[in-house]
Amino acid sequence: MKNILKEIGEKTRKEERAQRAAIDAEIANPATPNDRRNFLKKAALGGIALGGLVHLSIEDTIAQTTQKVSRASSPSDLKITDLRVAEKGNRGTMANRIIRIDTNQGIYGIGDIRDGSDQRLALFLKSKIVGLNPCNVEMIFKVIKQFGFHGRQGCGVSAVEMACWDLCGKALGVPVWQLLGGRYRDKIRLYADTPEARDPKVQMDMLKKRLTEQGFTWLKMDLGIHQISNKEQGIVNYKYWDQNGGGINNWYMGRGYANGGYLDYWKLDHPFTQVQVTDKGIEEIVKVVEDVRNVVGTEVPLSVDHFGHMDMNQIIRIGRAVEKYRLAWLEDCVAWYYTDQLKSIKDALETPICTGEDIYMLGGMLGGFKKLIDSQAVDIIHPDLVSAGGILETKKIGDYAEEAGIAMALHANSTPVAFMANVHCAAATENFLALEHHNTDNPWWEGLVKMTGSQPMITKGFANVPLDAPGLGIELNDENLKARMTKGAVYFDATPEWDNPGRTYDKLWI
Repeated sequence: MKNILKEIGEKTRKEERAQRAAIDAEIANPATPNDRRNFLKKAALGGIALGGLVHLSIEDTIAQTTQKVSRASSPSDLKITDLRVAEKGNRGTMANRIIRIDTNQGIYGIGDIRDGSDQRLALFLKSKIVGLNPCNVEMIFKVIKQFGFHGRQGCGVSAVEMACWDLCGKALGVPVWQLLGGRYRDKIRLYADTPEARDPKVQMDMLKKRLTEQGFTWLKMDLGIHQISNKEQGIVNYKYWDQNGGGINNWYMGRGYANGGYLDYWKLDHPFTQVQVTDKGIEEIVKVVEDVRNVVGTEVPLSVDHFGHMDMNQIIRIGRAVEKYRLAWLEDCVAWYYTDQLKSIKDALETPICTGEDIYMLGGMLGGFKKLIDSQAVDIIHPDLVSAGGILETKKIGDYAEEAGIAMALHANSTPVAFMANVHCAAATENFLALEHHNTDNPWWEGLVKMTGSQPMITKGFANVPLDAPGLGIELNDENLKARMTKGAVYFDATPEWDNPGRTYDKLWI
């Protein structure tokens, strides 16, 4: 045992000498800012020398020399100094959805702006947070929460919030789930989104792959009128929209966004299209579900969404027709703010009703999930953490729903940064069901980041909760991320244009 201690001691002394030399060199460098220099001096004082352990027992000496406790940060002196995006401009790459918050101590946190959103919603917040301590996450959230809203407009606030949690975890040397009160689970069940394919055989092959090769235990698929729009006499009022308002299929495939008409089909709320499904159309939709159930069996939960823009009466008709197939949930049947209509659908059906990916915050002046939960209008809430307000706000939403006997699934279609933020939130929230994995067929998606702990990100349909890595448990894979950027773009270019927008009076009252 003494020989082992001697080896540990010699190894530790070598590491301490190397670390001290690096610290001394950086302190002596004239380019080192004063805040960074003061931090390094404190870090040097916080180091633990093996020579100071000679009075301890063998057991205590081993514990002191092997424990993974960070002594190289000064959290109370942390200050935010900058906010940047990996790629400036809204060009549709994943690089322009990742933000980095820098500090005076050389550590940084990363966050994610939601897909289909505008990065300026995050950059705008730079002047509001520079100079603040990122470990005061809830306070910072209250400073900036008024600048978010429902839909994609909550993306900036959410990105900043998760980057602050990442920073705080790194500064304290603990995972984010620990800062949220601890974890309920070590791995996170994933559900695989499986987009609809025009060829039914292709759809079936994708679903089989999800189960057999990728190991998923929960599936989701599209089930809507776009799948039967080529069937004669299946839909009422289809041709009108196809000719005059962008078209049902254009909405679903994302091609309708360029039409620009205020009254296009894809822009109208569900009650205002007068699209209806005929009995023949119902039969075709039922056939889709039956074919899938025959392939995946009854053991696997199967969720469905993307019905199309039609009123609650049509949803109830479809829902009743497919009830015998025991679907896990019907998602986003009508717009989330039609609370009474969602409750009518829920009361009419046995299949669980789920919604929430476009809702910002639990409650407050901006509304949020609270009305849905208090009204018992849904069986499952479905926040997207990158719209809902970030990690802590999403946990608060889940905890509030738990008190009402409502479960929580998590919607996600983002970079691995937001995915890991969801993993920490899911680990710390008791009533969690499953987290969406929307990029399971994307070969380069996972490689945009590096795991800093000992486990891989995903193992056979489950995400691994980081148990031995601080913050979110990831770092950016710079080379892979640069390879996905627009040619000529500068990686994490400076953002001085967002430093000082001028005098603003941000209070919501006088």
